[in-house]
Amino acid sequence: MNWNCPVIARDKSEEMNCCCCCATHVTQIGVGTQMKSIRLNFQKSGSMTMMIGIVMRDRSKNRKPLQKGRSLSIEAIQTVQALKRATKQQSEVALEQVFDMKLRRLLKLDMIAVLRELLRQDQCFLALKVFEDVRKEDWYRPQLFLYAEMVTVLGRNELLDKVELLIQTLKAESNLKPDLEGFKVLIESLTSLNLSGLAVECFYLMKSLSCDPDRLLFKILIDGLESNGESDLLAVIKQDAEKYYGKFIDFLEEEETDMSTKYFIWNPQRVDLV
Repeated sequence: MNWNCPVIARDKSEEMNCCCCCATHVTQIGVGTQMKSIRLNFQKSGSMTMMIGIVMRDRSKNRKPLQKGRSLSIEAIQTVQALKRATKQQSEVALEQVFDMKLRRLLKLDMIAVLRELLRQDQCFLALKVFEDVRKEDWYRPQLFLYAEMVTVLGRNELLDKVELLIQTLKAESNLKPDLEGFKVLIESLTSLNLSGLAVECFYLMKSLSCDPDRLLFKILIDGLESNGESDLLAVIKQDAEKYYGKFIDFLEEEETDMSTKYFIWNPQRVDLV
């Protein structure tokens, strides 16, 4: 559209013969790269003139950036609502229908989004059932961050027996990849729930994947075991730390200095060490 057009005006003779009709006069059009301004005159026959200024801005400037993993699609929202309604009906048939008609038709990211939304709402049993379906998908690959998130939510709801079953499921995963950062978060989640034995199991699971622990992971595990009063397990882990980093006392003192300026930022999407 060419905004450098001449002033547009309507002749008064073109006004409609009605007492409430209006004649529109565009008296000024100013255009910039970011803003378009139009001033309109609305004149009522035989009455006063009313002037209205209209400003048109670039709407793209008002859009908030999309945040990956933070928003649910309409299909995902509808699936969460349908799952919760079916659960309230206490009908396995109704719940299975929702799984068939909605959940299993979702795309990968939407299925994961449904699972995480159920976890956020503390819908633990629904989340576990959805997770079972997710694991059956061809695209499924185990993610330690997701396991850690589930452990945290189950522990918060005092479902420690479900946490133990979840860790056994993790140990049975056939295509688990070595992920040091993921194991750090998972082990920290377990020790915070006073599940020291499971934390140590995950430690050795990590080593079985040829994923060597770093100083920070040892620090997380040792601090957790000390806090939980697990002296026997603590002694074993300290010996393991010495094999990697020499005398444990030197390792601990050095790590204390490093940890003074480092901490974990944990969220469902990722973990950063800053």
